[in-house]
Amino acid sequence: MPISAFAVKVPSAEPLVGDLRQRFDATAKLGVPAHITLLVPFMDPQHITPAVLDQVQNALARVAAFSFSLVKVARFPTTTYLAPEPSEPFVAMTMALVEVFPDFLPYGGEHQRVVPHLTVAHGEASEADEAAAELQVRLGASGAVKAECSSVVLLENSSGRWNELHMFRLSQASA
Repeated sequence: MPISAFAVKVPSAEPLVGDLRQRFDATAKLGVPAHITLLVPFMDPQHITPAVLDQVQNALARVAAFSFSLVKVARFPTTTYLAPEPSEPFVAMTMALVEVFPDFLPYGGEHQRVVPHLTVAHGEASEADEAAAELQVRLGASGAVKAECSSVVLLENSSGRWNELHMFRLSQASA
């Protein structure tokens, strides 16, 4: 079934997590780069019109570009992830999208709250344990991953692989 999603790409995390994601996160093999998901699932890509793209840009205009760090390894039961600090701007962007598109709840409404995260391993608890241990060592050796959030991408999967459909630039923070 065709699907789309909003994400913040984090290329500065690739050296730290790229090989772990290839081993432990199936989306990496489907073309998804290191990222922090804002909203999935979103609408069927064939229903994304210029008017929808305008609504998205207006919703995302509520949050200005910002810097963040990935400093902490964290877990869900079968997932290992890096937690961004600050997390609030990611939550704000997700909530702005949900406000404009209330039929599309984060993760289909499965979770009570939005927890921004960069998934490194997902699926089996034992693999998530292995990835968490390795990631903790790597993060300790390299220090925090520093990153900028200046855009949001709309990804789509109508072919079995994820592709970038559109990029939305965030406004620059006023000094």
